[in-house]
Amino acid sequence: MAQYDAVFIGAGHNALASAAHLAKRGWKVGLFETADRPGGAVKTLELTAPGFRHDLAAMNLSLFAGSAFNRAYGPELAQHGLEFAPVQDCFASVFQDGRWVGVSTDLAATVSRIRAFSEQDARTWENLVKAFPARAELIFSILGSPMKKRALARILFSLLRKARLSGTLELGRFLLSSPRAWLDETFESDEVKALLGAWGMHLDFAPDIAGGAVFPYLEGMANQSFGMVLGKGGADTMIKALVAMVEANGGKVECNASVDRVLTEGGRATGVVLADGRNIEARRAVIATVAPRALAALLPQGSGDAGFDKRIRDFRHAPGTMMIHLAVNALPDWTAPELRRFAYVHVAPSLDVMAKAYQEAKAGLLPVEPVVVVGQPTAIDPSRAPAGKHILWLQARVVPAEIKGDAAGLIDARDWQTVGEAYADRVIALIERYAPGLSASIIERTVMSPLDLERGNANLVGGDQICGSHHLAQNFLFRPVTGAADWNTPVRNFHLAGAATWPGAGVGAGSGYMLARQLAGG
Repeated sequence: MAQYDAVFIGAGHNALASAAHLAKRGWKVGLFETADRPGGAVKTLELTAPGFRHDLAAMNLSLFAGSAFNRAYGPELAQHGLEFAPVQDCFASVFQDGRWVGVSTDLAATVSRIRAFSEQDARTWENLVKAFPARAELIFSILGSPMKKRALARILFSLLRKARLSGTLELGRFLLSSPRAWLDETFESDEVKALLGAWGMHLDFAPDIAGGAVFPYLEGMANQSFGMVLGKGGADTMIKALVAMVEANGGKVECNASVDRVLTEGGRATGVVLADGRNIEARRAVIATVAPRALAALLPQGSGDAGFDKRIRDFRHAPGTMMIHLAVNALPDWTAPELRRFAYVHVAPSLDVMAKAYQEAKAGLLPVEPVVVVGQPTAIDPSRAPAGKHILWLQARVVPAEIKGDAAGLIDARDWQTVGEAYADRVIALIERYAPGLSASIIERTVMSPLDLERGNANLVGGDQICGSHHLAQNFLFRPVTGAADWNTPVRNFHLAGAATWPGAGVGAGSGYMLARQLAGG
């Protein structure tokens, strides 16, 4: 029987970061991954034609670049090949009258673009940027801390000391606000509201969902202040470096190795059984980076706490996403040529369009006009495609996993195998309103429906790329469920990590690193 101090179920970036830290602290770690390669939703593959390297799901590595884990281990990761491609022109939104607005690291340029829509909003933007360092410190003190009583008491004391009672209450109100509420209070231009509101859709926060204001705010301010980073050559530069770090410190990463169940004895996790029948002993911890619904199979007898088991079964996932990967002869011919420089262009012209698409998807309908995220990574990193060619990374947010109808009344089929290509045509046609001729530039395309995404990665339930809704009832102290926000479970030595746990989705490695520090005592 193979023996480890810690056994990981899954080898996504949170598991790898956690394993790397534990290995540095002298733990013997083993990671067992169902897929044929590590990385979870962070993979770079030739999905269309030879030489065109596409990020399967995650593309933006800014959260990892700014993470506590990277601050601690950045030099070592760089030695293992981690390399970022910095972005100055970060994101933009396009509108049907041919106008656009975008955020670049050049503050004067961003302010000038906003001023074209509203002089008042331009001044507001400058004031927000000026106040961002102090406010970010307060917000990140919450997002970067464990959801434990002692940590929360420390955070509250710090907030009261720095922001006083009035400032603490105002921050609390902001964290509870919907994107629309905050945007309406802050800006007058509908276009500027749409520019920021689109980021809420990335994390299941349609404009009117409480608790979503913080994400558009942070994305806008962080991109303005620090820029964005992609992975040089592909997002998998991060995964390759993490794997190399784990292995250099004595750990093992095994792929094509599915875990069948967790072994327990006396209410304590003692190891795992692999699908091929091997028993793997875990002397100190079993750590699962899985969607909560997987626990029913991993713990076939339950956790011993019926309430916990029910809450896990009731865990809610966000609506699905469709991915469309394009190999193209040229970047889109946007109505404004400057848009070809941006890492992301959102086709999401108003908060109302976003809200309507979200409600249609939640009702099981194919949205008439989904929010489309157009990623242009080769505008920043040409190495991902053959010379003179490009790739496009398209997301349609949001779409239903189970199709009950088409809000446009044009698609009769109800199964994604039939619907996928037809709906991808709708997405391409939507982009062509703002960038005519895109279809003629396509060399090859690969369409991945929500169910295709789940088949490739069981954590992407129904194409949910954030592994669970981040609405207030399932966030902070309640992520993944009440009583488990500290990554512990009723089974001693059995822990949860990954996007389904606090602090949630993204590539910041927060849950994996904080859990590892908790286990290793720092």
